[in-house]
Amino acid sequence: MRSSRHSVIALSAAAVLIAALLVPCAALAGGRNLAYVSSEKDGIVTFIDLASWKPVFRLAVAKRPRALALSPDRRRLYVACGDGNSIDVIDPDRRTIVARLRGVDDPEMFALTPDGGALWLSNEETATASALDLASGRIIASVAVGDEPEGVLVSPDGATVYVASEVANMVHVIDAKTHVLRRSVLVGNRPRRMALTPDGRELWVTNELGANVSIVDPLRGVVSGELRFAPQGFRVEDVTPVGIVMTPDGRTAYVTLGRANHVAKVDVAARRVLGYALTGSRAWGAALTADGRRLLVANGLSDDVAVVDLQSFRVERAVPAGRTPHSIVVDDR
Repeated sequence: MRSSRHSVIALSAAAVLIAALLVPCAALAGGRNLAYVSSEKDGIVTFIDLASWKPVFRLAVAKRPRALALSPDRRRLYVACGDGNSIDVIDPDRRTIVARLRGVDDPEMFALTPDGGALWLSNEETATASALDLASGRIIASVAVGDEPEGVLVSPDGATVYVASEVANMVHVIDAKTHVLRRSVLVGNRPRRMALTPDGRELWVTNELGANVSIVDPLRGVVSGELRFAPQGFRVEDVTPVGIVMTPDGRTAYVTLGRANHVAKVDVAARRVLGYALTGSRAWGAALTADGRRLLVANGLSDDVAVVDLQSFRVERAVPAGRTPHSIVVDDR
């Protein structure tokens, strides 16, 4: 992928297509308490108010939005638009697209560096991971990885990038400073997403076609354990783990199980499933609220976000979120 193919196009407010505005602008003033949800088939990002649990705004973006991330200062929301071959940049307060980083081939997943200066992207068609400098809109690094890379994770210190390759069944470990591939670790069948324990000693990797999670020792580059999922009433081929989020203290992980329509609650230290909650059709992306009381799960085939009360571990409501919701970011600090 060549740097010259990338350009930044600033968009005026008049050029932004807004799909729907459901409440007056003043309703979102005075601080944010929102979740942002990308919807692949609608080409929108839905703003959900976390007090009323209602969609309050819908913003049209480029085609097939998927991964989302907030900048460290929370002033920008980045959206990977696969069929638009772009990263759209949203101002959450003005609720407009302020820039469009073009020429990014079919972006699906990415991870923002801790300093907010770059995005590490998985490039499925070219079997590479690339670093996109956000100030210039140019690719500053490209590293060859296994076929069909998808999930991307940057360590909290910004030193290491992890990339999951679906076809190679590997997680690739990249030095973020030198852009050198350090090692590749064989995991389960079709790895999708990842989460690090707070101490950095374990990397948890969901394996969509393995019905399990591989637990990787990132320092030694070996798999140190495995956790399998078996919600009642589902065949093993229907259990397709994808999303994973870990509580800030690292004690609990939540894993969405795709076609099994459940989310699993896991004791991280014991490596044991504590229970399952029925969410909706094709449980996919997930995010925790800052108070740790709720988990939001994007249900790709029921077109909603399930709000899971973590004390009872049951869904308390479902919020419409466009067609085929993919990823969720919570902005409630």
